[in-house]
Amino acid sequence: MKKNKPKNKDQIIYSTNPNFIYDDDNISKKRIDNKKQILYIHVEKHKGGKSTVIIKNLAGEESDLRDLAKIIKNKCGVGGSVKNREIIIQGNKRDRVIEILEEKGYQCRRSGG
Repeated sequence: MKKNKPKNKDQIIYSTNPNFIYDDDNISKKRIDNKKQILYIHVEKHKGGKSTVIIKNLAGEESDLRDLAKIIKNKCGVGGSVKNREIIIQGNKRDRVIEILEEKGYQCRRSGG
């Protein structure tokens, strides 16, 4: 019979290891100053000549990512989403996205496409 792994640290009752570290994504959820973050702006091409801009290497809470995505989508006038700690923006708007992020204080690097 297999034991289920606990989903979070609240479900662990006892550990004999004094140096036990919980396996969560707390590192990526910590708030980091915008000026210290380096974001990678990637263009991905799809069927039918459509493109998307993917913003990678974002740190912060999920709600912060959603808020940033909303600002970018409104300023670019396009749709998009947040998945796997990445912001996906529809269309090839990389230059405008970089401009918006730099106004917010982020450091941006172009990658791909």
